[in-house]
Formats: sequence, structure tokens, C-alpha cells
Amino acid sequence: MPTSNNYFHLHLVSDSTGETLITVARAVAAQYANVTPVEHVYPLVRSQKQLDRVLDEIEEAPGIVLFTLLEKDLVFRLENKCKEINVPSLSIIGPVMQLFEAYLGAATTGRVGAQHVLNAEYFKRIDALNYTMIHDDGQHVEGLDEADVVLVGVSRTSKTPTSIYLANRGIRTANVPLVPGIPVPSQLETLTRPLVVSLHATPERLIQIRQNRLLSMGAESGSDTYTDKQSVTEEVAFARKLSAKHDWPLLDVTRRSIEETAAAIMKLYTDRQRNRPSE
Repeated sequence: MPTSNNYFHLHLVSDSTGETLITVARAVAAQYANVTPVEHVYPLVRSQKQLDRVLDEIEEAPGIVLFTLLEKDLVFRLENKCKEINVPSLSIIGPVMQLFEAYLGAATTGRVGAQHVLNAEYFKRIDALNYTMIHDDGQHVEGLDEADVVLVGVSRTSKTPTSIYLANRGIRTANVPLVPGIPVPSQLETLTRPLVVSLHATPERLIQIRQNRLLSMGAESGSDTYTDKQSVTEEVAFARKLSAKHDWPLLDVTRRSIEETAAAIMKLYTDRQRNRPSE
């Protein structure tokens, strides 16, 4: 039986950072609700000695082996060892590379970690991250016009983590909290270049998140307006009314993950860029 106690071992072997493997493995594992993978991640495996340690651990805890290795000798040893101890193994990028080679009629360069080179795209992401950290939570509103995207919303609508996720995709993102009784910055209301997106959630969801936040900080929720249902409902209504006034697209994040929220925003941003007249 490959699993016991509803878990299984999942070995992820990469000659680079392992990000590709982790993303693919978790996307597939999420489809199996009754079993949980125990991840063993081995990044930067580029020598026979490093692979020896990996093979020892696979033998000690047999399970599924996924890998992204370009060195043929390493691939050969890994696949042979897996056959020997009767565990399944699969190259995640191998079939895709074969498809590219067949279509393009050209061999690969074999460069390990080629997707992580310090090129213009890399420095664009670093610039976006720097901008986003400086313009988090309503800071430095005088620079909002330099953003690609500005997120607005009441407290606990995932503005900051979504901003960071977008910045890591090279999108300069600022975020501004919407608080009843406090005027929004005039710079926000006059923006024309950036895409402004309003994040919102149901009052029930916001109260749940806020209560958990207070508990994690060791604070009492009590009758504080931060978690009071009537107050939170008024906050949500205020944010929605303000967004409608300025025609900001509304995005419900009640049951969305950060990744799903960011994907929806990137689609809005891409559509806007496509439909915009060239300057």
C-alpha cells in the first residue's frame, strides 16, 4: 500500500530552486482530499555526491519522485534507482522539452536555472517589489500615480499579500485602506494611469478573519467596532459605495486565495492595457 495514515512521501528533486516542482506537485496533490503529501524537497542537486544523499532518503521513505534535472548522468542514476526500489518517478520538464525540440527543430542549451538569470525581467520584479513595500497600507500616496495597480479595501481584505504577489510578477502595486470617517487621499481619487481595484468580502468573513487576527495577537475582541457586525457591515457598505462612485472594479475575495485574487487582477490589468490607446 503506497500510503499509510492518509499520507504519502513526495520527493521533489531539482537542480535549481525547486519552485517549478513545488508548484506542479501541490497543484496535483490538492486534487486528492483524503491524502496528504509529506514533501521532501531537494534543491540545487548538481553533483553525484548531492544525488547520493537524495537517493538514500528516497530509499528510507519510498514514495512518488518528481524531478527537474538536466544533467543526463544524474537523470539516469535517479531513474535507475527508482526502478530498483520500485518507486514511480517522472521528469516534469522532460516531455515539455521534447515537445519544444520537436517543434522548434533545435536542441536545448542545457543551462541549469536558465529561468533565473539576472535579466531585465528580473530587475523589473525587484523594482516592483521595492515600490510595493514603500507604498504599502497607504504610505507615500504622493507616488500612487507611478503604480501599475492600486488596491483599495477595508481592513483584512488581503491587500498587502496580494500586492506582494503581484509585485513578484513585475506589477508595481500600491494599496490604500478604506476607513469610514477618514477621507481617502485626494491623490487616489484623481488617478488616471494606474488600475484601481477594490477588494471586498462579506462582513461575516471579515469578522472571522479579524477575530483570528486579534487572537493571534493575544488581544480581546470584546465589543470593539473592529469585529462588531453592525460596524463591519457599515464598513463594507462604505467601501462599495465609494468604489461605485469612482467606477473602480469590485473583486470579491471572500472565498478566493491570494493566487486566485492576483490572477483576476492581472486579467483586469492585461485587458485594460490591451484596450488602452497607444500613447
